[in-house]
Amino acid sequence: MDFDDSDHEAAFRAEARAFLAASAPRSLAGAYDESVDATRLVAEAKAWQSTLFERGWAAILWPKEWGGRGLGPVEQIIWNQELARAGLGESIFVVGVGMAGPTLVAHGSDAHKRRFLRPMLAGEEIWCQLFSEPGAGSDLASLSARAVRDGDDWLMTGQKTWCSGAHYADFGILLARTDPSAPKHDGITYFLLDMRSPGVEVRPLRQMTGGSHFNEVFLDGVRIPDAHRLGPEGGGWRVAMTTLLNERMAMAGLERMFSFDALAAEARRRPERVDGALRDEIGRLYGWVKTLELLNARITTKLGRGAIPAAESSVVKLAVARIFTKAGEVGLRLLGSEAALRRSAWADLWLLSPSLHIAGGTDEIQKNVAAQRVLGLPREPRA
Repeated sequence: MDFDDSDHEAAFRAEARAFLAASAPRSLAGAYDESVDATRLVAEAKAWQSTLFERGWAAILWPKEWGGRGLGPVEQIIWNQELARAGLGESIFVVGVGMAGPTLVAHGSDAHKRRFLRPMLAGEEIWCQLFSEPGAGSDLASLSARAVRDGDDWLMTGQKTWCSGAHYADFGILLARTDPSAPKHDGITYFLLDMRSPGVEVRPLRQMTGGSHFNEVFLDGVRIPDAHRLGPEGGGWRVAMTTLLNERMAMAGLERMFSFDALAAEARRRPERVDGALRDEIGRLYGWVKTLELLNARITTKLGRGAIPAAESSVVKLAVARIFTKAGEVGLRLLGSEAALRRSAWADLWLLSPSLHIAGGTDEIQKNVAAQRVLGLPREPRA
């Protein structure tokens, strides 16, 4: 395993660090900062995304012809690390740039790419994900939202849930069942939905944090042009796998939202609260954080040698969710009774952390992936 950057990686890291030092905003609302209203969040995020686009940092992995830098996963990991170092959290453009964009590059027509990629990258249009349903969460292939062909359009009916940012999104990536007689993985089609279409209703879901980052979306006879179908009719599952792979990679980068150094500083400010039991918890958390760093180093090493990591993204996602949960618990114990009197970053982290065991694929799904690809256990039978 390589722990040091190669000459090329070191040069890229220095370039990224210099750019962020000169250009990064001093204060930028993050996608998971529930204390910030949506108007400010969108305005600040669009301004920063526009700067990234103009300076050539908006999409590390995208091909140059579509506005990216045409680099590899190693550079993406380094970029994420430098964003974290600069104190920049998750972006509201993660669904578009990190998930929808790579899917459009892989499966979209030239017309799709010309229409959607530049506005997505330049910060002009925000995207959300419309996959999960109340009756089809972990078993996504059991989704029941229905699309029926009507000439050159599709009529969409159904309900989606846990849709991050749907209340300010311009477009959504959507899975719907178009052939109920086919096996469940084969009767699904992938669509690009204009969120301003008649028949789309977005209802925010109030969270424990007090914010409404997630939403449920109701579709009542929504008309989608067939030109906004991505991939072949009935071939949506294969297209969705591209999205989900990129989603797991994007979710694995959520460690940008937590700093162990900040937690350690909190503990040093409150030595009277740090008894033997809490010191042990902080030590365990430090071990988990360092283990995650080693796992990221393993992934970077593999990618740098041209190999494709197998289950690492699932394991990283599991580790991040566990670290966030433990960090929130420790932070609240350090605050003691003060946690009930005032809002704090640690209370917000503790209240947010349960969602991270669900978002981007539940813990159970990630454990299945690790069991199959690391331990060699048999796959779950499919109908």
